[in-house]
Amino acid sequence: MKARRTILLVAVLVAALAAAGIFLYTTGFFQHLSSPEDMAAYIDGFSPFGQILFFLLQLLSVIVAPIPSNLSAAAGAMLFGMWETFALTFSAVLLGSMIVFLLARQLGRPFADRFVGRHVSEKYLDIIQRKQDPFLVLVFLMPFFPDDIICILAGLTTVPTRRFFLIALFTRPWGLLVSCAVGSATVAIPWWGMVLIGLAAAAVFVVGMKYGDVLEARLLQRFGKEGDKKEGPPAEA
Repeated sequence: MKARRTILLVAVLVAALAAAGIFLYTTGFFQHLSSPEDMAAYIDGFSPFGQILFFLLQLLSVIVAPIPSNLSAAAGAMLFGMWETFALTFSAVLLGSMIVFLLARQLGRPFADRFVGRHVSEKYLDIIQRKQDPFLVLVFLMPFFPDDIICILAGLTTVPTRRFFLIALFTRPWGLLVSCAVGSATVAIPWWGMVLIGLAAAAVFVVGMKYGDVLEARLLQRFGKEGDKKEGPPAEA
């Protein structure tokens, strides 16, 4: 029975992703990823069903991940305003996080390795299992971690479903909220403030590109060392 249910889930998932990919390709979506304005024009072309398409795009950004959710959030905010876009984006991202978490829990390591890769699984899985809540909070709050991938791997651990939901609920919305605010022009900032923010953003981008992997590796190493200390030396026979 379990094997039959697993096969059915995989078949449904593959069919849904294939249908979504064909739809996006044939409607020219991938030619509109160059800027929020281009993506906004693409979404607006499906009016009055733009909100439905936008929600599905945000959902796919978690499950498939070639769609940058922050870029699409800024594009949606140009069309629907800050708070409606944030509600659509966050609900889609939260739902997508739970979908991949539960799929991994149901389908196991083969599913995760297919979507994430064996190397990435081995890099994070042991630490997620040992550290659980602190590590998940850190990952979801820091921009240089692959948070969508972590959602899949968390499903392979003993993290309770309710606890994972609460962690995602309280840690995943903040970057999305900023993207929606900027895209909707809700935040009024003087020209000199924009210059300072631009310089700061450029600095963060450069530091992230240059040192993001180093910071990630150091944090992973620190978590690993703490786990080794807690485990202690093996007991003598």
